[in-house]
Amino acid sequence: MGLRFWGPLGSAATAEVSSHVTAPPRSPAPPPRGPYPPRLADPPREGASPVARRTRRQRRPRWALRCAAALSLAVLAAAGVGHTVVTGLDTGIRRVDAFKDMKNRPEGGHGMNVLLVGTDGRDKISRAERKKYRLGGEPCHCTDTIMIVHISADRNRASVVSLPRDSYAELPEHVDRNSKKKHRPHPVKINAAYAEGGPNLTVRTVERMTKVKIDHYLEVDFTSFMKTVDVLGGVDICTTRPLKDAYTGLDLPVGTHQLNGGQALQYVRSRHIDGAADLGRMQRQQRFLAALIAKATSSGVLLNPVKFRDVTQTLLGSVRADKGFGTEDMLALGRAMRDFSPSSSEFTTVPLDQQGRTVPGVGATLAWHPKKAPKLFQALRDDKPLAPHRVRRKAVLVPVSPGLIQVQVDNGTRTPGLARRVDGALRKVGFRTTGAPGTLPLAPGAKPLARTVVAYDPRWDRSAKSLATALPGCEMRQVPGQGAVLKVLAGSDFRQVRRVRAEDAFQGEFGVVTGDEVVCR
Repeated sequence: MGLRFWGPLGSAATAEVSSHVTAPPRSPAPPPRGPYPPRLADPPREGASPVARRTRRQRRPRWALRCAAALSLAVLAAAGVGHTVVTGLDTGIRRVDAFKDMKNRPEGGHGMNVLLVGTDGRDKISRAERKKYRLGGEPCHCTDTIMIVHISADRNRASVVSLPRDSYAELPEHVDRNSKKKHRPHPVKINAAYAEGGPNLTVRTVERMTKVKIDHYLEVDFTSFMKTVDVLGGVDICTTRPLKDAYTGLDLPVGTHQLNGGQALQYVRSRHIDGAADLGRMQRQQRFLAALIAKATSSGVLLNPVKFRDVTQTLLGSVRADKGFGTEDMLALGRAMRDFSPSSSEFTTVPLDQQGRTVPGVGATLAWHPKKAPKLFQALRDDKPLAPHRVRRKAVLVPVSPGLIQVQVDNGTRTPGLARRVDGALRKVGFRTTGAPGTLPLAPGAKPLARTVVAYDPRWDRSAKSLATALPGCEMRQVPGQGAVLKVLAGSDFRQVRRVRAEDAFQGEFGVVTGDEVVCR
């Protein structure tokens, strides 16, 4: 997630994680590259769309998260030990020519872009461990996660953008690596690029879709994730609510827990904990990456040559990288990143359009937002931070982030300007108010509202509870059929809005979180 991680946020995103959907969450249902040295929306709904439901049925784990985590540890460790220890480690990395014969590539920007691909490697885990951690099924030898990791030119920031595996894509002309047949450009889901053409076609497809030039290619399977966590001695995770998933076997009560590699894998794979599904899993992956970074930087890995060697050898045994990524790259990037902190890393998923695309012979796909997605990739090319600058203040934890809740404020009194004052106060703490406060019609002689009311559709009760927490003393009133927009009827008792925040809050135009927002405090 100190060292800014180029790890995945990891899971394949669905329409639930798009920053453009109009309804707030509801309750869950049952320019040329500079002369830098070569070193290394609306809010989603809790009630999922048909496209999101189809996406969630796919049960393949998202392994890139672990890959990124492990790889980051090696790079960071290089900062503390030097060339003697690092030299020779890269000989264990399997090499792949990801950039062979590539033409018409995007112009390079500032900083460095790494395409991180996660693959299924459960065949390398013992049968007993697969059974214990519920990793049943045959390995798919496919890519479940594709991410762009951008390291800023000043080496002070890492931005991780996850590309959902079901994203609509058009493959360029290529030769199928299995059938050896030549294919014309055709529409697919983006993960089909790896299946049809391996790393080279994956890089070509991503560059074509994002207009971001890829500098390095890294491919890791999840076995290194488990082993690396174990070599580190486990990672601490805390939760403010019970986490239980019958599919993965995850069962964590409230509190702090030290997870070993297998347990950590359960934690980042789980998506049947609540109605948040893939959104919740992505948040947990971010939280885990931040915790993993904290463990790596506080446990002496960077300054202990023996431990550094053990960690890097563990993870590099499962890595495939382009031919240009070697010892010097790890050293340069490691030295630059040794002063990273969780706040230096930022994580997001490419913004999705509200409506996906159905392709004959392919099925339902996720479409990228036509305006927000290009703007996000332009920010990467321009080497700009994705997360807005925010000063953290004390706030009460609520189930749903204020930024995911739409609110209409009406004045229920005869006090002029009250609705506008409440609207402004709610917007200041992050709620998505309409900005058009109104007035509740009062019959002649009728008494004004003495108590502020939060009116809500029962389907959005979690959002309503979050809003009510921000308005101490208010009355909650169910209005079936009201819809996604919550209503505040300002009463004469209104005094102030309490600052609230979600445990995991996606904020800003691109739904970005920083590492310090997802670690235990």
